[in-house]
Amino acid sequence: MRNPRTSRRVEPGPGQESVWDYPRPPRLERTPAVIEVHFGGRLVISTSDAVRVLETSHPPVYYLPIADFAPGALVPVEGTSHCEFKGTAGYFDVVAGPERSPRAAWTYPTPVPGYEDLATRAAVYPSRMDECTVDGERVRSQEGDFYGGWITAAVVGPFKGGAGTWGW
Repeated sequence: MRNPRTSRRVEPGPGQESVWDYPRPPRLERTPAVIEVHFGGRLVISTSDAVRVLETSHPPVYYLPIADFAPGALVPVEGTSHCEFKGTAGYFDVVAGPERSPRAAWTYPTPVPGYEDLATRAAVYPSRMDECTVDGERVRSQEGDFYGGWITAAVVGPFKGGAGTWGW
């Protein structure tokens, strides 16, 4: 298999970032961007207090203050998963009126040291929402059903997540 970092890496243009320049283990970065998530025809969150998680080969994942979500939008559900860097994740269904997206959001309520800023935040899979935006730009979701990256014009890949990328 070709190394995507050297043979297919997209060179970033002005104002862009390459996900191949992101670190591993991931870095947390606060952003003042206005993040909005729409689901079930409703705005479930609008915030300018997001934290981006930046990890090699992945588009940014935005973690949003749980307190900023519309009341009742996040419903805790059973089950956990484990991230080698951030710790144990818990999940939420995202709810808006009669609409429900199962396990469409997650949080790290007791993250490992270095990731404490995630303790009161949740991330959502943009593929499971009606629309997610960063400063008004509609995001594309990262391919696959495991990662929750948000792709904007400001990031270039190639991105992990699609078929044939698990070995990256």
